[in-house]
Amino acid sequence: MSRSLPPRPLRPATLLVRGGTMRSDQDETSEALFLTSGFVYDSAEQAEATFNGTATHFQYSRFGNPTVAMLEQRLAALEGAEACRLTATGMAAVHAAMLSHLKAGDRVVASRALFGSCHWIVSTLLPRYGIESEFVDGADLAQWDRALSKPTALVLLETPSNPMLEMVDLPAVAALAHRAGAIVVVDNVFATPLLQKPLALGADVVVYSCTKHMDGQGRVLGGAVLGSKTWVEEVLQPFTRNTGPAISPFNAWVVLKGLETLSLRVEAMCRGAAAIADALAGRKEVARVLYPFRADHPQQALARRQMAGGGTLVTFELKPGPGDARAEGAKAAAFRFCNALRLIDISNNLGDSKSMVTHPATTTHMRIGAEERARLGITDGTIRLSVGLEDVADLIEDLDEALAAAGQAR
Repeated sequence: MSRSLPPRPLRPATLLVRGGTMRSDQDETSEALFLTSGFVYDSAEQAEATFNGTATHFQYSRFGNPTVAMLEQRLAALEGAEACRLTATGMAAVHAAMLSHLKAGDRVVASRALFGSCHWIVSTLLPRYGIESEFVDGADLAQWDRALSKPTALVLLETPSNPMLEMVDLPAVAALAHRAGAIVVVDNVFATPLLQKPLALGADVVVYSCTKHMDGQGRVLGGAVLGSKTWVEEVLQPFTRNTGPAISPFNAWVVLKGLETLSLRVEAMCRGAAAIADALAGRKEVARVLYPFRADHPQQALARRQMAGGGTLVTFELKPGPGDARAEGAKAAAFRFCNALRLIDISNNLGDSKSMVTHPATTTHMRIGAEERARLGITDGTIRLSVGLEDVADLIEDLDEALAAAGQAR
């Protein structure tokens, strides 16, 4: 039999293990995996009532599934949201959150510092549908104020940003956006729901790639959109049901199991990231290090106001080697660094239990162009490091050896 959870508020680590659990009549310990495309009805009358909304019953796994529903309820409880809907990928979550809300003639304002695919949606896809878009520098409140001085339907931002870990003042931007009539959609992947609560800071909608920290072990893809019950059911749900970006029940089950260790993993990864940022800052091959909780981060005070921890990502910039040509010196040093790593993987994923580096200028942010990368501060020497669960001393030794290789004359 299933027992209800205590009525008192539960803490995040408990919700990550217990939230949303629905046991079947078999009383299983682990959440059940419902690998089924559809569901049967006791009668034609029940089927009719299910479709017209007067009865509650699962219809089709594109619409809803018991395993998927458990993950949606767990994430909503963790986030402090009224409702959640899952999608097949993180980008499907961003796309659904935006396109379900927008129509031709609307206007979108977005922070310039976005993941490459999010940038493409705002800069390229939305204008094709007659939706105006404008980018602003996310850290500049004056630019937000100017951009939001006229009616706007939606604001999209990520904080900390990918890959330069730029912070956006969420309460201030949310107030400006609401004045302009916009909803605020926040990509909270880098912070995770454990380190930052955008809804409590004024946002209306939060999106995640569950592929990252939530699974956190490089296994499956998934996305989540969270917000008010009214917006999710009346705006988002008709879009996702009819366009079909449904998550696989198997993927949802894997993420459910990943959530059970999320608080342990994120805490350990944050400790490792902070130690590695300090170690990198002392290396002569490194021009600068960006980590939100370091004293030299330009927005450290804001980061500490909005976040409970500095995060699991460290971004740093390499200097060209003494023998490198000026034009491509930083890129050559960056490639030597990446290729010299023996423990840390080269991968564009993040939030994984395995540490990973990527070179944003030639991977995640390649397609936004050199001019836009320059505006974001992404140089050919920029490296993004996602810190995993390996022993920090081993990671620092691997980084030291690779940095020595990067700084060698050719």
